[in-house]
Amino acid sequence: MTRHIIMVVAMLAMLASCSENKFKVDGNVEGATDTTQLVLEMSSNGYWFPVDTVTTGADGKFNIAAEAPEFPNIYRLRLGDKAICFPIDSLEHLTINTKLAAFGTDFSVSGSDHAVQVMKIDKDALQMAGGKATPDQLKAWKRKLAEQIVADPKGIVAYYAINKYLDGKPLFDPLDNEDLRIIGAVANAFYTFRPNDPRTDYLVQVLTEGQQRRRAASAPTDTINAEITSLIDIKLQDYNGTNYSLAEVSHKNHIVLLNFTIYQAEFSPVFNKLLNDLYTRYKGKLEIFQVSLDTDNVFWSQSAKNLPWITVYEPKGQNSPTLGIYQVMGVPTTFIIRDGDIVERVDDGSQLEAAVARQI
Repeated sequence: MTRHIIMVVAMLAMLASCSENKFKVDGNVEGATDTTQLVLEMSSNGYWFPVDTVTTGADGKFNIAAEAPEFPNIYRLRLGDKAICFPIDSLEHLTINTKLAAFGTDFSVSGSDHAVQVMKIDKDALQMAGGKATPDQLKAWKRKLAEQIVADPKGIVAYYAINKYLDGKPLFDPLDNEDLRIIGAVANAFYTFRPNDPRTDYLVQVLTEGQQRRRAASAPTDTINAEITSLIDIKLQDYNGTNYSLAEVSHKNHIVLLNFTIYQAEFSPVFNKLLNDLYTRYKGKLEIFQVSLDTDNVFWSQSAKNLPWITVYEPKGQNSPTLGIYQVMGVPTTFIIRDGDIVERVDDGSQLEAAVARQI
């Protein structure tokens, strides 16, 4: 009997331990029904991955729990194409109250100081978006936000703020000297205090790319082409969430085609057929690193599953700072990389076959 009691106590202790390692989000969606489904998603440097789903009760109430992250991270509660973002540092218990008809625009988040700060950033952004703010008002808001970031540059709120977009453009633009200084403060703080955080490498990359773009923008016209002969790394994920580094791929392969494209574009099927012919003909001698700039990542993901080469997704699309570094003005644009160096740029797809043959 005593043995059974000990086993039960041990199991209860294990269950308690597991439950203690979760964060909780609950609240109410006014106007929701018992068929309203919410999706909890986790951010990974611009990508969103589903964590769990929950259906509200007939009264609109919901509660959901998930494993606490190893490092502070940004999550969102999504209803269709609308979402409410919030940070999770560890074991928070957050409460979100909103309305079905105004999900993502009329809401409150409580339970942690960081969650309240992110909520305020998003609500302020809603007041600024769509030309509702004058340039002076926008500038004043950014100045206050920059002060908040610099006060705690290694915090998850700072990370969220410098990655915020407003009307499809980065709120803190790496091409702007002052904005780049703010980005640099966050990147340096993460590098110093959070070296193992999965966001650190990404932030350092954003800073480095911004510096490269600034140099390229200020360089004399006749030196710009020299800027892109040096390979700048691109770190993105494929449809499985696997991380790929252009530098690592180029180190392992003699010839790599770096291609920027949009799968939804009319030219895409014909162009990918051309790439497939080259990939098949030079199998073992050629790798392709294809960067998708599609706005629909679901469409991209379904298409990418059918391709035999490396295809990664740029969540910032045509606003990606990488396009400035590589001076991509249109798609498809392809670079031929040989032994780690860019040796040729091909903007005309009809010339790609001959260009590859010259380098193989």
